[in-house]
Amino acid sequence: MAPHPTNDVVSDSESTLPNAAPNPDKDLKSAHSPASSSNSTRSIENGPHLPTNAPGDAADGQNATEDGAGGAQAEAQAQDGQPQRSKLKIALIMLSLCIAVLLVALDITIVTTALPTIAEQFHSASGYTWVGSAYLIANSAATPIWGKVSDIFGRKPILLVTNAIFFVGSLLAAVSVNMNMLIAARVIQGIGGGGLIVLVNICISDLFAMRERGAYFGIIGGVWALASSMGPIVGGALTQNVSWRWCFYINLPFDGLAFIIILLALDLHTPKTPLLEGLKAVDWLGSLTMVAGTIMVLLGLEFGGVTFPWNSATVICLIVFGVLTIALFFFVEQRLAPYPLMPLDLFFKRSNMAALGVCFFHAFVFISGSYFLPLYFQAVLGATPILSGVYLLPTALSLSFFSAFTGVFIRKTGQYLPCIWFGLTFMLAGFGSFIDLGPHSSWAKIIIFQIIAGIGVGPNFQSPLIALQSLVPKRDIATATATFGFIRNLGSAISIVVGSVIFQNQIASQGPLLVSSLGPETASAFSAGSAGANVGLINTLPAPQKEVARRAFADSLNPPSAFPLPNPKSAQNHVKFEPQR
Repeated sequence: MAPHPTNDVVSDSESTLPNAAPNPDKDLKSAHSPASSSNSTRSIENGPHLPTNAPGDAADGQNATEDGAGGAQAEAQAQDGQPQRSKLKIALIMLSLCIAVLLVALDITIVTTALPTIAEQFHSASGYTWVGSAYLIANSAATPIWGKVSDIFGRKPILLVTNAIFFVGSLLAAVSVNMNMLIAARVIQGIGGGGLIVLVNICISDLFAMRERGAYFGIIGGVWALASSMGPIVGGALTQNVSWRWCFYINLPFDGLAFIIILLALDLHTPKTPLLEGLKAVDWLGSLTMVAGTIMVLLGLEFGGVTFPWNSATVICLIVFGVLTIALFFFVEQRLAPYPLMPLDLFFKRSNMAALGVCFFHAFVFISGSYFLPLYFQAVLGATPILSGVYLLPTALSLSFFSAFTGVFIRKTGQYLPCIWFGLTFMLAGFGSFIDLGPHSSWAKIIIFQIIAGIGVGPNFQSPLIALQSLVPKRDIATATATFGFIRNLGSAISIVVGSVIFQNQIASQGPLLVSSLGPETASAFSAGSAGANVGLINTLPAPQKEVARRAFADSLNPPSAFPLPNPKSAQNHVKFEPQR
């Protein structure tokens, strides 16, 4: 078998997915075995089309039919000694995984419409952005670690552990007595949520053949998209009609149900790794440097220009030492770690980097819209928390449909590149259009722009992941999936942090106008970090002052809306997949 080239691209034939079923027992055993580092395993890179064992598959690489794909999976399961799962069991497993994804995604955006109420109750305008940022920063930092730990101790035990951590974090958030406790609880939630989302994707990779994964990833992508978009609606409804605390209480029964189903139904192989040996196999130095570097960089971006000036020692030290620590992480992975947290070969192949680049830009753009559009609806259009969520329905419905449709398309055709290009094009058009939103934009414009954006966001929830998994050896699928999750969460966290900094700096620049029109006392409520927490005050102002405040918010929100605009185009310019013919 020929070695993998250093600068590979995906040809038209290579980007057609095979139907070979995975063997999680063998893959899990080899994932932390020293011998695995030198053994080459079969991947889609190694030939134009892999044998699929599916009846009706032609030797010349024609796409398998749906029935053939199912037959190949069943046959391969029987040959590899995997359990034969009934449709009911698969449905139960997918239900539990979908619940886990729903809760993790919901908690990214469910607080967006509740934040003004939370900040007002705890008298902490400065904690406004931290409630969201803390969750995503912890989520990002924890993701790669959980993927590697699951290689050592097995998917099911670690999935249950992360489920329990998320449960505890949700409970603590629901009973928080001050802003500091709530932020700490969100960190715990993020640690558990980072493990849940990456392990869901890894479990699907272990359960289903490559061609079959498209449909199941499509389901997961649809759930993620729908939950992220519905979060503001649910959060607004609970905040307005019950209490913001129910944004977190609502997780508990569903999380418990998912835990029970996973415990009883999920039957993936669990290695009998002794605890001490397993702990020794964890890349502790790599984990420490990766977590520390990520947190320092994100904190530096969070503080810059708002809490501290950009040229302050605090901000400069956080960013500089964060970058140096991340560089140290790569040195540790390359030279010191016997079982690296991330396979660095992943970053030396152009097609892999293209898939990860699409992942980053997709997360950056989508979360920016999910976070700042509800603020636009409340501050500029005067919507209540629940209505600001309802106004996001065009995005939620369009992206959920196209995410699910993409999964079906990939399953039927085995082609993922058309989905990636299609999504990037519409994402650029949709989010680029948001620049045109002002204080008096028509509803037709708002709805059409959201639908276009949703059409673009939907296909790329799972297409880049399928592309990445098809490009790496089987032994690296778990760590590659964890890396993908890390990049996605990092893009989300950076989007919120940088978008918040831009918004707060822009609203601060409106200070003289607000002081002259509203008076110093009222204007101070809309200064920098206080602005997002006091949007409800706008509707209490007299009409002339209300117009000034709304225009100030509209002008200040335009940069965060426009900030992601270059990113989809940049992603298109840097995706070096060869076009399919």
